[in-house]
Amino acid sequence: MVIVIDNYDSFTYNLVQYLGELGWETVVYRNDRVTLAEIENSNPSHIVISPGPCTPLEAGISNDIVRHFAGRIPILGVCLGHQCIGYVYGGEIAPAPVPT
Repeated sequence: MVIVIDNYDSFTYNLVQYLGELGWETVVYRNDRVTLAEIENSNPSHIVISPGPCTPLEAGISNDIVRHFAGRIPILGVCLGHQCIGYVYGGEIAPAPVPT
């Protein structure tokens, strides 16, 4: 079972649909309505952290999920989710320069 963390982005359910088409059972949790214990008790095989409209600093439990489950459960981050993974591992998250 794949847990999908919804960072309040409409693309989240596109990901859920694609995972379903690949045969995966999914459970979706909002980033501010789930605990690490609830995720742990769900015994997921994988975690997907969705896109969202903010930065890793405003992504609810997303960073804590990366810290807690890294190395134990495969985690895929998409857009903001990928930024959260980079942030947790010490990456600098900054806006891209404006092209001239």
